Amino acid sequence: MNPVRDPEALRIRRAAAGNPSRAAIPDSAELAKLFASAFVNDPVFDWIARSGARRAAGAERFFGWLLSVRAIPYGEVWMGGGAAAIWLPPGAPATAGGLLDQLALLPMFLDLCGVSRLLRGQAMADAMQRHHPHTEHFYLAFIAVAPEWQGNGLGAALLEATLRRVDAARMPAYLENSNPKNDNLYLSQGFAMQSDIAPRGAPALRAMWRSARTA
Repeated sequence: MNPVRDPEALRIRRAAAGNPSRAAIPDSAELAKLFASAFVNDPVFDWIARSGARRAAGAERFFGWLLSVRAIPYGEVWMGGGAAAIWLPPGAPATAGGLLDQLALLPMFLDLCGVSRLLRGQAMADAMQRHHPHTEHFYLAFIAVAPEWQGNGLGAALLEATLRRVDAARMPAYLENSNPKNDNLYLSQGFAMQSDIAPRGAPALRAMWRSARTA
């Protein structure tokens, strides 16, 4: 947990995370940096991403594409207080599409994984696609907090705020948890463990499901 040097700044950030704003395309570059910095040492990301100085740039390019092309246009990317969440609503495709679409994205994934880890990235993507639920749901693809503010409740505030939208729609939610230290956060918000869906040799990737709230 990072120390809090300014309690008032933390209070303001928690309030902003608890009342987030919807991201727009011009926010993509800033948010890509946030997600890249938050996930650079994530266990699963570390397994698939190239090592060395080019990792950060590859991660920023990946998140920039994900945000601007795949997520923000669906209107469920939220940000506030140094935290952000990438949700995909029911009906939004969870994967990049067909073979031609995936081939077009090959240079980006080479930049992220490098040649040596490209097969790892493909194996992880295949496992995620294979286990993705077919029932209509909200999909939490990524949630991130700026590294200097991690461990101070911003992620919890943002998750709770965005789940209110899920509950208002009376829909279930799904995520893949790539870091065991986040287990308690998701469990506390009603997610239940399903299974480890990671390919052989990879760090654990836990599928988690939250049933629809009807009350």
